[in-house]
Amino acid sequence: MKITVCGGIKFADKLVEIYRELERLGHQPQMHEKMFAIAKGEINEVPDGVEHADVKRKNNYIKFWHDLIVSGDAIVVCNFDKNGIKNYIGGNTLMEIGFAHVNDKKIFLLNPIPEEVSYADEIKAMVDFVLNGDLSKIK
Repeated sequence: MKITVCGGIKFADKLVEIYRELERLGHQPQMHEKMFAIAKGEINEVPDGVEHADVKRKNNYIKFWHDLIVSGDAIVVCNFDKNGIKNYIGGNTLMEIGFAHVNDKKIFLLNPIPEEVSYADEIKAMVDFVLNGDLSKIK
């Protein structure tokens, strides 16, 4: 299955691990190539003195992820603890879930739905399957 790996850039190293595990399981994972360089520490996610929104705009990241999601069969949302919220899903990742949903792509959540976010109901309405950390459950 062609699967787009989604999640916060803060977790680039974990996203690369998920990518590699999906490969090992026989899937065709997709992800922005810069995630690999960020995970290795070769580049910073946001260079000093630059606004994060400007980086997203300059690199056209939101459209890039939309197009990647549309070209695949499914997404796996890698939701980890962040800012004191268990299994956090941020704004960009929520949009990516929405892109997958409106384009009839399967949506797998690596960990349970975060209950501490105001948009938990929207996530529940779109997610197809919670993997509880087990990528081998993707069929």
